[in-house]
Amino acid sequence: MATATVTHSQSFPRSTALSGPIVLLGRLLFALIFLMAGPNHFAHQSIAFAATQGVPLASFLVPLSGVIALLGGLSILLGYGAKLGAWLIVLFLIGVTPMHKFWGIADPMMQQMQMIMFMKNLAMLGGALLITQLGAGPWSLDTKTK
Repeated sequence: MATATVTHSQSFPRSTALSGPIVLLGRLLFALIFLMAGPNHFAHQSIAFAATQGVPLASFLVPLSGVIALLGGLSILLGYGAKLGAWLIVLFLIGVTPMHKFWGIADPMMQQMQMIMFMKNLAMLGGALLITQLGAGPWSLDTKTK
């Protein structure tokens, strides 16, 4: 039985003039939610909500998760230590995704909303895992330092 060998050039398209701006836009759009949501993790309301959801040490862990989201998002946006930043986002998402317990909600509208939030987090987790392996791509500080 013959096996095919896939070379790097076969598995990834060659860079075009648009690759840099498109990848930068992708990083911006991916990181934006973490950069916007991170500061909310310092608000009393967010900490109190997490406590009602059973988060232990919410007054410590919720602000810590905000720092993790901000650092990970900024790292990915700038493309500086993006693989590590993506692992921070993975850690963040593993911590916050279980709070969207759609399976235990009786109200159909709230159940659907929480399921959407849960699935959104899983999709972002997939994106973050890709970045942990592929890095920031062109137009990043990581490529400038090599």
